[in-house]
Amino acid sequence: MNAERALLEVEELRVRIGAGAGAVRPVDGVSFRIRRGETFALLGESGCGKSMTALALLRLLPQPGGDIVGGSVKLDGDELLARTERGMRAVRGGRIAMIFQEPMTSLNPVMTIGAQIAESLEQHRGLRGNAARRRVLELLEDVGIPDAARRYGEYPHQLSGGMKQRVMIAIALAGEPDLLIADEPTTALDVTIQAQVLDLIRSLQHKHGMAVLLITHDLGVVSEMADRVAVMYAGELVEQAPRSVFFGRSQHPYSRKLFAALPDSSKREQRLTVIPGTVPPLNREFRGCRFAERCDRAWELCRERRPAWFATGPEQGVRCHLADPALEPSAEVPPAEGEQRRRAPAGAPAPLLEVEDLKVHFPIHRGLFKRVVGHVRAVDGVSLSIPQGQTLALVGESGCGKTTVGKGILQLLRPTGGQVRFEGEELTRLRGEALRRRRSDFQIIFQDPFSSMNPRMNVGDIIEEGMVAQRIGGRAAERRRRVEELLQQVGLRPEQRQRYPHEFSGGQRQRICIARALAVNPKLIVCDEPTSALDVSVQAQILNLLQDLQADMGLSYLFITHDLSVVSYLAERVAVMYLGRIVEAGSVNEVLDTPAHPYTRALLSAVPVISDDGERQVIRLEGDLPSPSNPPSGCHFHPRCPQAGDLCRKSYPQRTWLSAGHEVRCHLFDNRAEH
Repeated sequence: MNAERALLEVEELRVRIGAGAGAVRPVDGVSFRIRRGETFALLGESGCGKSMTALALLRLLPQPGGDIVGGSVKLDGDELLARTERGMRAVRGGRIAMIFQEPMTSLNPVMTIGAQIAESLEQHRGLRGNAARRRVLELLEDVGIPDAARRYGEYPHQLSGGMKQRVMIAIALAGEPDLLIADEPTTALDVTIQAQVLDLIRSLQHKHGMAVLLITHDLGVVSEMADRVAVMYAGELVEQAPRSVFFGRSQHPYSRKLFAALPDSSKREQRLTVIPGTVPPLNREFRGCRFAERCDRAWELCRERRPAWFATGPEQGVRCHLADPALEPSAEVPPAEGEQRRRAPAGAPAPLLEVEDLKVHFPIHRGLFKRVVGHVRAVDGVSLSIPQGQTLALVGESGCGKTTVGKGILQLLRPTGGQVRFEGEELTRLRGEALRRRRSDFQIIFQDPFSSMNPRMNVGDIIEEGMVAQRIGGRAAERRRRVEELLQQVGLRPEQRQRYPHEFSGGQRQRICIARALAVNPKLIVCDEPTSALDVSVQAQILNLLQDLQADMGLSYLFITHDLSVVSYLAERVAVMYLGRIVEAGSVNEVLDTPAHPYTRALLSAVPVISDDGERQVIRLEGDLPSPSNPPSGCHFHPRCPQAGDLCRKSYPQRTWLSAGHEVRCHLFDNRAEH
């Protein structure tokens, strides 16, 4: 640290939850400092103690049982651990504010947006009545919420995810904090909304001079936002460095593994590097290095002695025996190269799924007699095809209709119009028993694995349920053997079939959902955001698993996502969707390397890029996705398009072929449109 005194100084902070031998130690000797106006990123996997560190700073530990048992937390020289509970109330939301990970669960559903922000103003600034209202409107405008006067009286459920996150930022800013803690502020947001939120935090930070503690597992966000980075693992910091140093030459084996696990187009021909195992349970005493069990560079000393903290440069250090100049590792392991990716046998793939002009409209009922007064055009004329053994990625912002397309294809929602041909058979005409027999050929993996499983059923019964419903798999003993085979196939142990969903991690639950989908021997799997909330290392395991299954079984995937780095790694083709329609489609290389539609270009520009300078040029999209119940006239994208002209406002563009497999719907290419 330089001579400038830090705003926040944390020294040897220790947290214990529970008592006795089973006590959990999620924060175990953590030290760091944050200067005024600086963004300090705390990076690591789920379960490593990041959020618990933030809660400890505010003394908001879970009760009963959560205690700070050691260390110091000073804010501008003021020891927060010595304050009374009453004294901490002036700090929370005032000098230190926090944006929690899930805005919907943090906002009060029965209070208006304006009332929730005004509550913070009254508590920390003493503002009431008209003065509070004026300040609330200023804050809503500061965080980029249009028509602030109208939004003032709305409730959380009336706002989009990005809007809710902006409201959380407004509540945090109401107390004019010196330090803003942002706990995974963009985890479940689309790349365009994520870019807006990050830009907003950055601009407000410069305007108010506040420091930011950014908690995340997203290396791209860290690269863009952070001044300095600390990596946390199993309750302690294992590396700390300025951003440029960390992204240029990270030192700890764990940090390097995180970089190697990231998917991108340069790794398309190899399997992603995975970190075996999971973060160890924090209710045990550690003798050696906490990462040793998962480290391919560990030797005997790593398992016997806890490594010290070694300063390796200005504001830079690492907790690893490899950095100890007095020691030499017994065996230096070279960085592992990714294994070759296995693919299905080459050849002309036969078309498995063909969708033409698919429409899914939901009627809007009003009045006493529930008359139909309009329709929500969730899917409004989608055409696509998926060959056998290949992956088509469907990308776009939340609310554009991606998931509805998947459910319409699987006949979980009955299409309003269009055709869905599976192996040449028209699915929209099937009813009853005929459709039920077909259902074993196509399955879905939902975005949230926990909510898609019955918590009262054990894992074996959950996987077996589809076989029972489809009357396949033979007798009970044969089905049980099949369940155990499936568990092994997705990287779980057969004996885990007796456990319940809550006993598994997020990545393990996603594997269970994959096993459930495979149980009925499908040919097509719709993967609905299967990796959106997973850590980098767990995401790599799931992507490798999906690839292996595709190579071994010839599976086809419709991969619904907003993560374009996953698309560039996994898919052969990609379709970009906006407000119920596909605006661009083609091979991954064509669409991602030479995007044609302004919306595609904006999506790609908004993806955080990992670099040591964190610089990128983002195409800003104004406003949010329009309502599918009242789409704009002409091209649906024109209200947000920086290149829109008069024709865009009047008519929807025809399809233009830029190559044999690359299509776009945009008036910028009208001179090449088909007629």
